[in-house]
Amino acid sequence: MPTINAYAAKEANASLEPFQYDLGDLGTHQVDIAVESCGICHSDLSMVEDAWGISAFPLVPGHEVIGKVTSAGEGVSHLEVGDRVGLGWHAGYCMFCDQCLSGHHNLCTSAEPTIAGRHGGFADAVRAHSASVAKIPKELDASKAGPLLCGGMAVFSPFVELGIEPTSSVAVIGIGGLGHMALKFARAWGCEVTAFTSSESKQEEAKSLGAHHAINSRDADAIKAAAGSFDLILSTVNVSLDWNAFMATLKPLGHLHFLGAVTEPLAINVMPMMFGQQAVTASPVGSPAVIRKMLAFAARHDVTPVTEHYPMAKVNDAVEHLRSGKARYRIVLDN
Repeated sequence: MPTINAYAAKEANASLEPFQYDLGDLGTHQVDIAVESCGICHSDLSMVEDAWGISAFPLVPGHEVIGKVTSAGEGVSHLEVGDRVGLGWHAGYCMFCDQCLSGHHNLCTSAEPTIAGRHGGFADAVRAHSASVAKIPKELDASKAGPLLCGGMAVFSPFVELGIEPTSSVAVIGIGGLGHMALKFARAWGCEVTAFTSSESKQEEAKSLGAHHAINSRDADAIKAAAGSFDLILSTVNVSLDWNAFMATLKPLGHLHFLGAVTEPLAINVMPMMFGQQAVTASPVGSPAVIRKMLAFAARHDVTPVTEHYPMAKVNDAVEHLRSGKARYRIVLDN
């Protein structure tokens, strides 16, 4: 019965403290992973703050795990001890519902989040169902790959699910932890890429990350001038904007796709959307198959998150750095 050394919040908004727990017996289809590194996502902060009302304490955050398999259940055939793997938002699925059987495991209503009702990767080890664990391609820099498992997966999935073509024009709202990876993936996908950012200082940086063009998202005239330009807009921000102004920049059949968790209702005029046959969509992270596709694509095209690194023991310093909004652009904890 392995004992895990981890860092946990004992209550909502608490600092993370050393915490030990026992894993129990390994399941037939489970694997244990020795954590080499783990990214910190804003979702980890939301869980520590119990912002979504689903947190259970003590809570060990961490769902962007890179590590090596140390043990595998007897029913595991695609992973072996010693494999370097990644674990993202989900640590298990029911495997039998219509969503799972049709390849949409991420939409399984019984899917098991890595950090909800169980303990995550701010630890020396973590356990998961093998279906949710993917091998990390050798071509990827494993030390920086953790954020691909959640943030990278979130921005990559719409390109697959919405059938975005290399000739498409794609815009990204917000150049941060999600947005900078969206620029990289969109450029590597072959698209013409535009960055919407409220920060003048980030416009040139956005171009260095893959954008061909940059528009000040606070400049109403500049947004208006982009009318009818985009097949897809990815919104990575969690604040309300003038969504009708952005809808007007879509081409017919275009999508305004939400990745940032805006909590306020959207005020969008239906008539222009109707006549342009446009759509407002959103998505969570992807299925295991799309995770593998994302990792293979990132390896082939050298799509690597921009990361800052902290030792796992400095987890509270890292969390405060993220909370301050100063992270550039993803933080990784190293064991």
